[in-house]
Amino acid sequence: MIQDIAPHHLNNAWLPQPPSPDSYALFYEGNTALVRHTEDGFTFPRFRELEADNDDIYQHYTYLFTVDEEHFYLLDHITVPAPSPYVMENTQFFRGAAPRWLAFAGVTGHHLFLWYGSRRFCGRCGAPLHPDTRERMLRCDRCGQMEYPKICPAVIVAVTDGNRLLLSKYAGRTNARYALVAGFTEIGETLEETVQREVMEEVGLKVKNIRYYKSQPWGFSSTILAGFFCDLDGSDQITLDQNELAEAEWFAREDVPLQDETHASMTQEMIRWFKTGHT
Repeated sequence: MIQDIAPHHLNNAWLPQPPSPDSYALFYEGNTALVRHTEDGFTFPRFRELEADNDDIYQHYTYLFTVDEEHFYLLDHITVPAPSPYVMENTQFFRGAAPRWLAFAGVTGHHLFLWYGSRRFCGRCGAPLHPDTRERMLRCDRCGQMEYPKICPAVIVAVTDGNRLLLSKYAGRTNARYALVAGFTEIGETLEETVQREVMEEVGLKVKNIRYYKSQPWGFSSTILAGFFCDLDGSDQITLDQNELAEAEWFAREDVPLQDETHASMTQEMIRWFKTGHT
C-alpha cells in the first residue's frame, strides 16, 4: 500500500527546525503538486533550486515531517524559475509514482496543506488561528480554541458469501474501477457498526462475523481507513443505493477482476487477498 515505504521511515513528530538548502520544498495548488519527472520517476524541488527567485523562502515556510534524514517543508507561494523542469501534477499521480517513499511524502504533505488551508480562522469566535510552538496544532489567541489535523475515520468492507465477493462501482465517476463498500464513521458509532450500516445503506444486505483486516492512512481524503472482511447474513438480494453506487454484483473468486497494479490502496489489496484464496 502507499504507506509501505520500508526501509524508509516517515517521522511525523513535531520537531520543527529551519530548512537547509537541501531540504525538500512542497508546493500545492488545489489538488496539484509541483514535481519534476526523472528517469527513475519523479522528485520535488529542493530549497537551493528556488532560493534565487524567492528571497523570503527561508522565512516563510511550515515544517512538515522527515523521511529518514530528509526534511520536508510546505511553502504557501513560490516563483518557479522559467524555463523550469518542474510541472504541476494532479495529486492522484502519487498513487502509482516512484519512488514510493517520495509519493507517500507528497500525499501526506497534501493532507496537511488542505488542513492548514481550511483552518485559517477560529470556528468559535472568528479570530485568526496561529501555529502553536509546542505541537502540530493551531491556536486561537482570543478564545483559546485548539485545532488539530483533520483525520476522518472510515471503513472499507469486503462482503463475502462463501466463494463470492461483493464488488461495486461508485456513481457519478467516469471509468470507475470495481471497489468495495466504504463509508465514513458517524458520531456515536463503533467501526463495526459503521460496517453494518454502510453495507445496509449501500446494498441492502445484512452481514455477520465482522473481522478486522488492517488500516491505512489515505491523505487524498484526509482519512484513516479501517479494512474489514465480513460474511453475508441472510438473503443475497442487492438493493442498490443509486445515489452512492452505479452498480454492485457478486463475483466468484476466480472471476474477481484485478484492475490496479499500483498496489497503492487497501481496497485493491483486499480484493487481491480474497481472489488469491486468503479468506
